Amino acid sequence: MGVFAGLAAYLIWGLVPVFFKQIAEVPADEIIAHRVLWAMLLMTAVIGFGRGFGAALRTARIPRQLARIALASAMVMINWLTFVWGVNSGHILETSLGYFILPLFNVALGVLVLKERLRPLQWLAVLLAALGVGIEAARVGGLPWISLVLAASFGIYGLLRKQLPLDAASGLFLETVCMMPLALGWLLWLTFNGENHFGGTAGLLTARDLLLVATGAVTAIPLLLFAVAARRLPLNMLGFLQYLAPSITFLLAVFVYDEQLNLSRTLGFAAIWAGLAVYSVDLLRSAGNRTVAVP
Repeated sequence: MGVFAGLAAYLIWGLVPVFFKQIAEVPADEIIAHRVLWAMLLMTAVIGFGRGFGAALRTARIPRQLARIALASAMVMINWLTFVWGVNSGHILETSLGYFILPLFNVALGVLVLKERLRPLQWLAVLLAALGVGIEAARVGGLPWISLVLAASFGIYGLLRKQLPLDAASGLFLETVCMMPLALGWLLWLTFNGENHFGGTAGLLTARDLLLVATGAVTAIPLLLFAVAARRLPLNMLGFLQYLAPSITFLLAVFVYDEQLNLSRTLGFAAIWAGLAVYSVDLLRSAGNRTVAVP
C-alpha cells in the first residue's frame, strides 16, 4: 500500500504540467487563487470527515505555531505560483530542474539553518549541484530563478512543516485557510474588473471552470497519498521515489512540449544528476551503517 501510494503521488506530481497546460489561457495568479479556494473547501470536508478540526485548531492557537503556519503558507503559495507560471510560460525544464535540485538544497539548508555536519559525499553532491546551477546560469546569462525559487520555497516550506505537529491533511487545511483571504480577495477583484476567467454564459459551467475547480483535487489528492506513503515506507525508499516526479516532468518537457535541450543545458542537468547519484549512494551507505549497528 505504501509503495502504491508513493508511486501514485509522484506520478500525479510528475504529470501535473499536462493538467495546467489545459488552462494555460488563465493567468497563473488566478489559477493559484482557485487552487487555494477549492483545496480549502476539499480539505475542510476531509478534515471534517476525519474529525481533525480539534488538532488543527489547537496548533493554530499557539502564536509561534501560527506564525510558522503563515510562513509555510507564504512559501507554498510562492512555490505554486512559480511552478504554474513556469509550466504555462514554456519553462517546464526549469521546473524539473528545481525539483531535481531540491534534495540537495535541503542538505544545504540543514547545514545553514540546523547546523548539521555534512559527510564527504554530501559535500560532493552539493558541489556538483552548484556546478549544475552555474552551468545553467551561464547558459541563460543569469540565475535560473524559476528552478532556484522552486527549490528554495519548497525546501523552506518542508523545514517549517517539520516543526509543526500536524499531519498532511491538517497542515494543508490550515495553510489554505491562511492563504484564503488573499486568494478570495484577488478573485473578487478580478470579477469586479471583468477579468475573471471563471463562469460560463447563462450561469453554465464550462470545461475550463471544471478544470479550475479540479485544481483543489489535484492539490490535495497527491499530498494525502504522500502522507500514506510517508507513514509506511522507509525514508531511503521515499527519497528515491521523489526523483520520479521531476523525471516525468523532464520527459514531458522534451518529448511532449518540445522544449530545447541543447548541450549546455544537458551538461547542467548531468552535473545535478551526478550530484543526486552521489547523494543517493551516501543515503544507501548511511542506511546500511544504521542497519548494521542494530543488535
